[in-house]
Amino acid sequence: MAKFYVQCGQLRLIQTSDSAESAALSMIDRVLSPHLWIYDDPDLNELDCRRHLMLEALLHLPTEMQISQRGFDRSDASQVSVPETIQQWHALMIGMRRLFAQAGIRRSIAVLAGAHAISQAFTPPRLPR
Repeated sequence: MAKFYVQCGQLRLIQTSDSAESAALSMIDRVLSPHLWIYDDPDLNELDCRRHLMLEALLHLPTEMQISQRGFDRSDASQVSVPETIQQWHALMIGMRRLFAQAGIRRSIAVLAGAHAISQAFTPPRLPR
């Protein structure tokens, strides 16, 4: 696995990951994990949850994050779309919400599954060469 330096506004994260996209998802996971409660609210449908996340992002995050394997503040860093990464994270949370509902689990998503553990669980394992 490679080491990635992820910047999203003033937030910085050093993440070991298989890909830049997975490292970006880890950053969004850390930023949005305080908002996991929305997936436990029965009055919020999937679209409401997505709108809540996007509103939070508009208020607090830039539209792109920078990812590099060489360090922070690099002019050659890759640009990753924050809204697209939020959409991926939202899809993971909706998937968990549906799985819990199908399994009859009534406990909180936030309690049963920390968002970071969820995003890591959906990263495919790397096969030895």
